[in-house]
Amino acid sequence: MNPLQRIGARTLAPPIEVAGFGLGLALGVLRRLPQIPRRLRTTLDQMYLCGVKTLLVVLFVGFFIGMILALQLGYELARYGQQEAVGFAVAVAMVREMAPVMTAVVLAASVASAMAAELGTMKVQEEITALDVMSVDVCGYLVFPRVIGMTLMAPILTNLASIVGILGGAVIAQTQLGLDFSGYMRNAMESLSDNSFFGLPRGVYCSQIKALIFGFTIAVVGCASGLQAQNGASGVGNSTRAAVRNSIILIIVLNFFLGKLVYT
Repeated sequence: MNPLQRIGARTLAPPIEVAGFGLGLALGVLRRLPQIPRRLRTTLDQMYLCGVKTLLVVLFVGFFIGMILALQLGYELARYGQQEAVGFAVAVAMVREMAPVMTAVVLAASVASAMAAELGTMKVQEEITALDVMSVDVCGYLVFPRVIGMTLMAPILTNLASIVGILGGAVIAQTQLGLDFSGYMRNAMESLSDNSFFGLPRGVYCSQIKALIFGFTIAVVGCASGLQAQNGASGVGNSTRAAVRNSIILIIVLNFFLGKLVYT
């Protein structure tokens, strides 16, 4: 193998191997969907860890994102005498983009890292190997409840982030821009009532689709990173870091393609 081939092997082989392992894990989860009744208790536990444990952080971030959007957009719109339109802008930005993306980033930083650390510790301590020896379905026992729990909770958290973000924008609109609260909320609701799609406003529908896919992706990446950990404690740290990094990268890339798919 010449030097160029060695460089290519070291550069391209690890990402391809990780992507292939993660894709196989995702397909394994989808094949086990009929097992939900059997894994209901563990799935509910994971829903609690993914949703309830991160709820306050998601609400806090969503509220301040809404305030930031209202403040910056309000000042710019005021230059053209259109500050009344801030309700439209904040609602559309929160529901379509900011709420699903920021919620997914929070989940990647808090939950995906925890999944990678937990499964990585089990891997380096050979607990995963012990489960394999006992013919336990590792994907069904460890991965499936985590992925399903995250996938189900991500849309709920995204909806709550959208609501508190719009309310955060209302606070700024009333206190900093001198707008009427009822007028702001009326404009916000009007912006979300157009373009009905399958009985839901198109923005809300797009937000839910994004949240479902983001939640599924984050959980798969976190579990895949943990199951590939090696070399002791340092390997667990590397897998945790990789889980957060890869999740955020995929969130950004998927957000572009999903937005383009829905709105074109």
